[in-house]
Amino acid sequence: MNLSKIGMFIGGTVFGTAGIALLTGKDAKKAYTHCTAAVLRGKDSVMKTVANVKENCEDIYEDAIDINEQRYEEEKRIELETAKAIVEEYENREEAE
Repeated sequence: MNLSKIGMFIGGTVFGTAGIALLTGKDAKKAYTHCTAAVLRGKDSVMKTVANVKENCEDIYEDAIDINEQRYEEEKRIELETAKAIVEEYENREEAE
């Protein structure tokens, strides 16, 4: 049992040392550089999309404000016409009496 534990320890140490050598090698650095470049390209693409979505949201917001202003103006116009109709009806009643 002791030999198997020692063997596992030695195997792990060798594997770890070899892994570190692979991770710090010239080829690994090149691979990391390419991966980082790909991530940066992806980031640029995402940022362009975010900027586009933000612009669209601003346009939608402004259009929504315009729609609401038109509705409020229409409601005010209808209220004014209704009030005028009530006043005219009242005045016509008084003239008829």
